[in-house]
Amino acid sequence: MQEIIKKIRLYLNMSQLEFADQLQVTFATVNRWENGRSIPNKSAQEKLYDMCYKNQVPVYNMILEKITDMAEQIVLEPGRILLYHGSKSGVKGKIAPKSRRQCDFGQGFYMGTEPSQPLTLICDYESAKFYIVSVQMNQIEKMEVPANIEWAMFVAYHRGRMDHIQGTSFYNKYHHMAEGKDLIIGNIADDRMFYVIDNFFIGNITDQALVNSLAALELGKQYVAVTEKACRAVKIEAE
Repeated sequence: MQEIIKKIRLYLNMSQLEFADQLQVTFATVNRWENGRSIPNKSAQEKLYDMCYKNQVPVYNMILEKITDMAEQIVLEPGRILLYHGSKSGVKGKIAPKSRRQCDFGQGFYMGTEPSQPLTLICDYESAKFYIVSVQMNQIEKMEVPANIEWAMFVAYHRGRMDHIQGTSFYNKYHHMAEGKDLIIGNIADDRMFYVIDNFFIGNITDQALVNSLAALELGKQYVAVTEKACRAVKIEAE
């Protein structure tokens, strides 16, 4: 965080003293922030946000640039790929498949190919942590779901939209779809999915419209470790 604060100050062409005056803190406080000895409290963060908003400081791009720089410095072992993970309260203990059940691909440890998607999920949480992670892909059973009607139905199943037809062959198809797999790979559906899926099931939109709507935001792909074996293949590279 100290590097982002310094980038903001330099973007505004301010000295540490001028920056401190604008935020109503001491010069020593800004110096500690930029040296990584402390971080802004909630009040200071809000003032910093207001300052950036007022002066159109591209903080989001600065953060993405910082993440990209960090990722480029990571040397991966053979067979590993780099992904991103956001946690509202930080990863504590061993990595485990313990997200809430009604996510796109069910309960698991969710990672994405683009940093912007997990950042968006966690940005409003004070204790949030962002991670660059890697996965050893050679050790696990994988299933990749293309962005088609099967993908949309698989997501609908995990989101509870088929609960009323439990026991039918249609329900069982998706219930058993990922059996024996450690890692599921597929597109990330956008936030309108409840509305769109419900409208599909009552016949208001076609299957192609359903797929197009859910994939419209192009949020990248998600890699979901759904077993303990897959989670053991995940390594935190940077926080």
